Amino acid sequence: MTQTIRIGSGQGFWGDWLEAPMRQAQGGPIDYLMMDYLAEVTMSIMQKQKSRDPSRGYARDFVTLMERLLPEVVAKGFKVVSNAGGVNPRGCADAVVAVARGLSLGRSVRIGLVTGDDILDRLDELLAAGHALTNLDTGRPLSDVRPAIVSANAYLGMQPMVEALAGGADVVITGRVTDTGLTLAPMFHEFGWDVDDWDKVAAGTVAGHIIECGAQASGGNLLYHWRSVKGLADPGFPIVEADADGTFVITKHPGTGGVVSCQSVTEQLVYEMGDPHNYITPDGVADFTTIQLEKAGRNRVRVSGVTGGPRTDMLKVSIAYFYGYKAIGSLVYSWPDAYAKAQAADKVLRRRLKDLGLEFEQILTEYVGVDATHGKLAGDPDPDIAEVELRIGVRATERAPVERFTREIAPLVLTGPPSVTGFAGGRPAVQEIVAYWPALIDRTEIEPHVRVEWMDT
Repeated sequence: MTQTIRIGSGQGFWGDWLEAPMRQAQGGPIDYLMMDYLAEVTMSIMQKQKSRDPSRGYARDFVTLMERLLPEVVAKGFKVVSNAGGVNPRGCADAVVAVARGLSLGRSVRIGLVTGDDILDRLDELLAAGHALTNLDTGRPLSDVRPAIVSANAYLGMQPMVEALAGGADVVITGRVTDTGLTLAPMFHEFGWDVDDWDKVAAGTVAGHIIECGAQASGGNLLYHWRSVKGLADPGFPIVEADADGTFVITKHPGTGGVVSCQSVTEQLVYEMGDPHNYITPDGVADFTTIQLEKAGRNRVRVSGVTGGPRTDMLKVSIAYFYGYKAIGSLVYSWPDAYAKAQAADKVLRRRLKDLGLEFEQILTEYVGVDATHGKLAGDPDPDIAEVELRIGVRATERAPVERFTREIAPLVLTGPPSVTGFAGGRPAVQEIVAYWPALIDRTEIEPHVRVEWMDT
């Protein structure tokens, strides 16, 4: 049994730093490269793309990256595990195969494909069978929004990825698996842990949670003492050095920027944590209050003591549905009286929209530089504030009123308060709103599918 493995984080979200995976591959030894692309809104975007073009629906950045990364995979023997497949993992896998063929890699790479998370085509069947897929936040049944649904994906756990790795996959491509599972699966595959060893599940889950957001655990987005973080032009993404006993060290490649410290790891641990006693995943439950951190050298933090409990009978389902239209416009007003001018412009615009008889579900105004980030602060804003950005957005069930709103921003430049210094981006664009619907489903209703195959030459 392997005693220690190194799992590097290469992407924290779709749109993360494109150079990170190559730096992880070339900066030092790794056994696995974990690449996380998905968030709830990402799935809905991908589904929308696929509805317009059946060949799309996955992270195309991943495929482009593989042109550079696959030669490293073959030469150095590490494996890639990624959920870049989105709502079209088969299409993503086919695209990676085409890239490998173009690189003349022949049978040097084996592709693992995990599917079964997408239940969009099964919704009517599931509803008819009594699965209400109730909104976890509001308690409403899914039938309330059924015609507007654009995507529905259950969160799969580590086990199908472990199966793909056991089948010899060099690159594992999945749809909606849990973020932590991308790290947990290599650990279970290498160490041969029992899937019911809940403390090991919890330890691997914590490891995955720490590195799932990329450099956020290694100095990026660090809240306190951020000025002390050096070298962010070339940040070192985090690496898990995992031991068979369930303990692990968080580190990064030598010579890279950023910092791995108890502080940086702690800040990532509390990110999207929820109940610290019950961090629930498809694989088990981790108790974050049992985590022990200690400095283990320069840019090295040892994690130990993690305990956990059994997996639940349910899986989380991420559902997205169409919720109307929105548009957001902005104008920048300069000194003197910048805040007063922005407030006056807001009143003028709202009056004009009302006089036009336009109906909106919501009109939201923010004064960037005054209250957009922290809300209303104690006391009045500095009357000599240099500039204020008026940012105003509208939302409606129909497109027409939102479209008309986009034409009412620019006239304020010459028909409103003076000193507009920036009309950001020109006329705002009308955007479709995709809303999030969290639900649960009995895990017995979800059947993952795993396929591992050599590429033909």
